[in-house]
Formats: sequence, structure tokens, C-alpha cells
Amino acid sequence: MQTLLQLSLLLALTFCHLTFASDPASLQDFCVADRNNQGMHILKMNGFACKNPATVQAKDFSFTGLHIPGNTRNAIGSAVTAATVTQIPGLNTLGISMVRIDLAPWGINPPHTHPRATEILTVIEGSLEVGFVTSNPDNRLISKILQKGDVFVFPIGLIHYQRNVGNGNVVAIAALSSQNPGVITIANSIFGSKPDISADILAKAFQVDKSIVQQIQWRF
Repeated sequence: MQTLLQLSLLLALTFCHLTFASDPASLQDFCVADRNNQGMHILKMNGFACKNPATVQAKDFSFTGLHIPGNTRNAIGSAVTAATVTQIPGLNTLGISMVRIDLAPWGINPPHTHPRATEILTVIEGSLEVGFVTSNPDNRLISKILQKGDVFVFPIGLIHYQRNVGNGNVVAIAALSSQNPGVITIANSIFGSKPDISADILAKAFQVDKSIVQQIQWRF
């Protein structure tokens, strides 16, 4: 009897482990985001609440716009056109999205992270330098110059960047493993926070004079 009980407990623990080790499977065909009936920026679940399936239409699963070049006439020479759950309600709970990245000659997509997604990028046109930095304590830069048709992966949460290293425009398409991957642009977040992070803190963190920090904060 004791042996049988021990075996039962072992099986129960095994299945518990398997349950926590895998993502939950979807219990329905889709959960189109119902953004109209829950108020602006209010989430009722880990994602948006579901729209009535009877009212779902093809437009809930489509988006037109990734063929249009982004406006790169800005300080960093790049533009990102997103196709996330905000643009495609049908992506809700499906764990995937896309972006188009346009870079003018020598333009950059500044160092940033996606807190909820791994990114896989394909170069459609041009020459693109890409790189990401591993976590502490190594902080190792892993970088490569990509050409048309090349693919590169940025692991979830790690700081990464892209830079056009050619004289022509760069176009890239990236897929992300979240319907709402989020983006944290490092410089904007640190120097453009509202309210400001104390200049004393940033001066000590970056080992520079406080006046330099204040000058950078003014720019953001």
C-alpha cells in the first residue's frame, strides 16, 4: 500500500512538473480583442477581453501598411511600422506580431529591448549591422553585418540595435513572439523619464559629470 501511494505521488508530481513546464494551449479558435467595450488602456486579462465570435470579421485578422516605407527623416534616420494586436485585433492571445523597419543610409534603430518577445529579423533590402548584448556580468556584444535575405535572432529581453551600413535604404521585416512585445528604448527611458531620474544618480551610474547628464536629459 505504501509503495502504491509513493508511486501515485511520484506520478502526480511528474504531471505537475509537465504542466508548469509548457505554455497553456488555447481552448478556442481565437480571441479577437474587444477594445471598444472595456475603456481606453483597461485590460481585463493578460491581453484584451474577447470580442463576441459572432461579430468577428476578416478585417479583424488583417492589416494593410507594411508595403509603405516609414518616414526616416528624423534624428536617428529610422522608422518602425508595427503590426501588433493594436493594429490587428485577431492577434490577441496568439503570441505573435510583426514590424517593418526602415533605415536611411547610416540610420540606426537605437539600442532597445522587447520585454515580452524574442525577435527574428530578415533583411529585405540593403546592408544592416545588428547586435545584442548578453546579460551581466559578461555584457558580451554579439554582432554581425547582414545582407539581403539574411536572418538574425534577438533573444527576449536583451538590449539590441540595428544600423544601416550602406549608402542605400534598408528594409527589414521582423517577427516577434508576442502579440504585444513592448519596446524599451534605452536612451529615451533613462534620460527622458517623467519625472526625470535624479541627475546625481545618473552621473554616478555613467561615471560622468552631472552637467553632462542634465544636458542629455534636456535633449530628451
